[in-house]
Amino acid sequence: MESRRGRSIEVDFFRGVVLIVIVLDHIPGSTLSHLMLHAYALCDSAEVFVFLGGYASAAAYTTVLAGRGEHAAKLRFVRRCWEIYRAYLLTAMLTLVSGAVLALLHLNQPMVELTGWAPFAGQPLREAFDIAVLRRQPYLSSVLPMYVIFALCVPFAVPLARRSVLMALGVSVTVWALARPLAVLLSIDDMADWAFNPFAWQLMFVLGILCRVQPISEAFHATRAARWLTRGAVIAVLAFAIVKLFVLTQPLPGTLKQNLSVDRVINFLVIAWLAAQFVRMGSIAWLAQRLPAVVTVGRTGLVCFVTGTLVSLIVDTATPHMFRGFRGTLIGLGGDLVAIGAVLMIARGWNDWKGQQARTAANGAGCG
Repeated sequence: MESRRGRSIEVDFFRGVVLIVIVLDHIPGSTLSHLMLHAYALCDSAEVFVFLGGYASAAAYTTVLAGRGEHAAKLRFVRRCWEIYRAYLLTAMLTLVSGAVLALLHLNQPMVELTGWAPFAGQPLREAFDIAVLRRQPYLSSVLPMYVIFALCVPFAVPLARRSVLMALGVSVTVWALARPLAVLLSIDDMADWAFNPFAWQLMFVLGILCRVQPISEAFHATRAARWLTRGAVIAVLAFAIVKLFVLTQPLPGTLKQNLSVDRVINFLVIAWLAAQFVRMGSIAWLAQRLPAVVTVGRTGLVCFVTGTLVSLIVDTATPHMFRGFRGTLIGLGGDLVAIGAVLMIARGWNDWKGQQARTAANGAGCG
């Protein structure tokens, strides 16, 4: 998939796609969201996002470890933890401010309720404290608190995964199996407070780490067993799609996603196996090279996630919801295109600004 030290264009492409999908999935009137993973599978973009986060974290840790040593690698993720926490606070603030503006203008009442503005307005000091200590997470910011925890665990998880796949996977699966009682013990089992149980979702993160530091060998991919796995994965993906489309027609309980149910894990694994085969064939790299703007989104992930929440809220508010049928579909599609364009522009703008900053710093160092 990549050189052992360089960035993976495939991973950045997948991350870019997932970040765009997350924005679309949080626009209730979106047309394209009906074509996304959650419509045909029991898992959705959240599993992909967390898995890729584990993969990218392991790549970053091993790169710094090889270049600057263990202390620098650990320090890198302490700083990363602080970066994610600040991004979480900014996302929470943007969500609440958006809710306040919508409430003031009497617009998009369902979104006002989702933002959590009403309880914050009633008890601002208490709510602010709960948000700061991760006890409550306003709409769209809920995935970031578990990333704060995961970033702190990377310096322990990656070395363990490098020593022993079985030990790392065994610890992760055990914690996943005990996720619900652990959440109850720490009072983070309420969907209104923690939409993602970190004790459960760490499994996706660890699977990403393992795929980076202990990848499946090319020798195994060439075996008959691997070919049978691919055939089985195709059948499983189709079976899950049939179940999702024709059997489970009603929304599933939120606790299944909150606690990462076993069917979601299995569905993700078979999709991931097929995606890995496309990566091996070079199809994803070919696609990524022709869609560099999406790759840029993947490389500016945290910025696009934070600003993407605001894009979702603005597009949803600006999109009329009274139309149905073909006209409603076209309006929803128009909102989708605006949202995608906004995310692509934000990513490019941020990437250009960071590049300019780097060039300025390099010139300053050269002059010195």
